[in-house]
Amino acid sequence: MQGFIKFTVAALLGLSATVAAAQDKVVYHIDQAATQGLKGLRNIRNHLDTAPDTKIVVVTHAEGVDLLMEGAKEEKSKTEYAPLISALKARGVRFEICEITLKNRNLKKDQFILDADYTPSGVVRIAQLQARENYAYIKP
Repeated sequence: MQGFIKFTVAALLGLSATVAAAQDKVVYHIDQAATQGLKGLRNIRNHLDTAPDTKIVVVTHAEGVDLLMEGAKEEKSKTEYAPLISALKARGVRFEICEITLKNRNLKKDQFILDADYTPSGVVRIAQLQARENYAYIKP
């Protein structure tokens, strides 16, 4: 009986350590840079300011990839996206571009900022992050 109690206590301690070490994971979905770009980047900054250990992946497709193009700016304020993205990248945020979108829009990888990574399909990537890796979903 005493061995069972020790085992149970050890298992519970191991479980509580695992839960304490758990990290929030969030995927931000951007498919329209003009309406989601600046708002989304500010949401992510605020998210990390409040919960700095959150693992964040930003997946872009369709017109959302425009957010990550060299020289891209918010239309009204003329705020450049690249410095904001670089600052978030330095905080561990990953930015991904859908390669299907590149093909469909005849875009080249050299048109995008260096802080961007690529994924074969943006929508598949979002689904996989949610289903397989338990990422929460946010669409700004």
